[in-house]
Amino acid sequence: MRCVLPLLAATLAATTTHAAVRLPKLVGDHMVLQRDKPLPIWGWADAGEAVTVMFKGKTYKATPTGDAGKWMVQLPATPAGGPYALVVKGQNTITVHDVLMGDVWLASGQSNMEWPLREANNGAQEVAAANFPNIRLLDVPNAVASTPKTDFGGTGWHPCTPETVAGFSAVAYFFGRDLQKQYNVPIGLISSEWGGTPAEAWTSTEALGTLPDFKGKVAASTGDIEQRQQAYAAQLAQWQRTPAAHDQGRAAGHAPWSAAGVATPDWPTMPLPGPWEQHANLAALDGVVWFRKEVDLTAAEAGKPLTLHLSVIDDADSTWFNGTFVGTTNGYATPRAYTVPAALVKPGRNTIAVRVLDLGQGGGIWGKPEDLHLTTATRTLPLSGDWRYHIGVDNRLAPPNPFPGGAQNEPTLLFNAMIAPLIPYAIKGVIWYQGESNASRAAQYQKLFPTMIRDWRGRWQEGDFPFLFVQLANFQPDQDQPADYEWAELREAQRQTLSLPNTGMAVAIDIGNTNDIHPRNKQEVGRRLALAARRVAYNDKNVVYSGPTFEKMEPRGTTVRLTFSNLGGGLVLKDASGPYLKGFAVAGADRKFHWAQGRLEGNTLVLSSKEVSQPQAVRYDWSNSPTPNLYNKAGLPASPFQANRK
Repeated sequence: MRCVLPLLAATLAATTTHAAVRLPKLVGDHMVLQRDKPLPIWGWADAGEAVTVMFKGKTYKATPTGDAGKWMVQLPATPAGGPYALVVKGQNTITVHDVLMGDVWLASGQSNMEWPLREANNGAQEVAAANFPNIRLLDVPNAVASTPKTDFGGTGWHPCTPETVAGFSAVAYFFGRDLQKQYNVPIGLISSEWGGTPAEAWTSTEALGTLPDFKGKVAASTGDIEQRQQAYAAQLAQWQRTPAAHDQGRAAGHAPWSAAGVATPDWPTMPLPGPWEQHANLAALDGVVWFRKEVDLTAAEAGKPLTLHLSVIDDADSTWFNGTFVGTTNGYATPRAYTVPAALVKPGRNTIAVRVLDLGQGGGIWGKPEDLHLTTATRTLPLSGDWRYHIGVDNRLAPPNPFPGGAQNEPTLLFNAMIAPLIPYAIKGVIWYQGESNASRAAQYQKLFPTMIRDWRGRWQEGDFPFLFVQLANFQPDQDQPADYEWAELREAQRQTLSLPNTGMAVAIDIGNTNDIHPRNKQEVGRRLALAARRVAYNDKNVVYSGPTFEKMEPRGTTVRLTFSNLGGGLVLKDASGPYLKGFAVAGADRKFHWAQGRLEGNTLVLSSKEVSQPQAVRYDWSNSPTPNLYNKAGLPASPFQANRK
């Protein structure tokens, strides 16, 4: 018996553990359940085990089925209120405390949705003031999966406090805060986003299979991700032990390329600032590139400190002056400024050496030409123009990564890990901020983005729930004359997605940052999304939720007349000084665009150009970082658009 009893006890313990009712991360303390909708609640237990769910004095029965033992009950639609308790019983009992009934919003996309509150404008003050007990936060941890998952990790729901919100999505927080104040109901915010990711990663295998561009790519993303990543890691480790993996600028047998006297006549030249990928021999290069430039200083400037201003560098740099290290910075959007001690500054020829490490996508010294310069006590010397360069480490020689840029960028892998486990939790709608990673494929995005929206709606089976999204903000410099821009094409694809029912778009063309893909004014982004929600999700017909929306164009001889909806009290032209109306361009049948002059006639905009005798096409704010000109009296900007005579 001494041998049998411990064995029997262990067996019973194992059986009890296996049979325990288990809940998904979505169902837990402090959660918000969607008001006024039937509520699916689910979990897992042994197949055939009797499970009951008790809520607001009523009991609901469920029976686990299948190998996974999943069970589900549906609670009736319930008005806003709480807090309540929810009790789940099987062979064990789980009590979920502090449950509120309110509105649940899913926030998804890439880095501008992921951007934390503490890094927004006035982040410290916003975090300190974020005491909203009726706003609840749930963050889905970053993960990838080859097949749809049933749950995710993380710590579940938390009331919104300064301690819980600092790292949470700033856009989602400001959006939820505005709605909570407007409607005085609990708000649940689920953040499920990952920086730098494309829309196809957030779309299911079945939906992508309907798009010819992605059928082959979906097939390539199947298989055991972990196994493929481990195999690649082993191959990479082997390569990293070879000479090719080590920085040639620091290799033995020659002076380091940071040294003052290194001979560089055989090094090619590159105009800076600008990404190095624009040069054929550096296309798709991730790794290390060394840059060197010589500058002449006067005897009066020698022996006195100076400052190197190196604009912005993607991703990290180490910098030397006359062979002596003067500074390092990591961060692709951080301006570089290094003080050079007086003892290093000599008359005549001086050498600047910059080692640039790029970890992915664009690399190099970029930004505005005027931000690349050297300052002495008496003058500013431009450093823009030709620099000599040499590759230190070329990661194109490494074993091919089965997931270039990371598995998170592969089709469907984020849907499987970060969206599928949320279905069918009842929601009010979705807010979405993404598109930067698809900007080079705008024509494809015109089909992909609406397909993703329809895919999510179909899987939730809640009808055409509100889907609100942010149009790409202004970023990157522009040319002086009208031109074609990838970001403008992507914005147009986003605008066209408004043809889907129950969609809304927050225009951000006036609140971005030309030099930073992550503008910090997340307050206004959240506010504009909340305005769209008030109209689309809450049916508030009195709210002005959008800037002027292009309706039609009517060519009349040498002019073209534009009409708009969403007038918000009337059209307004802001800062229309100068030789042309800012942002508007017209073209004839040759499709060559010229800046337009214009005037308002009531709520109709009349455009013309001396270079275009018969306008056939119009573009507005068709660039990377235009200066928005057209608003309504409510202060909301018009979306960029293009239109052709039909």
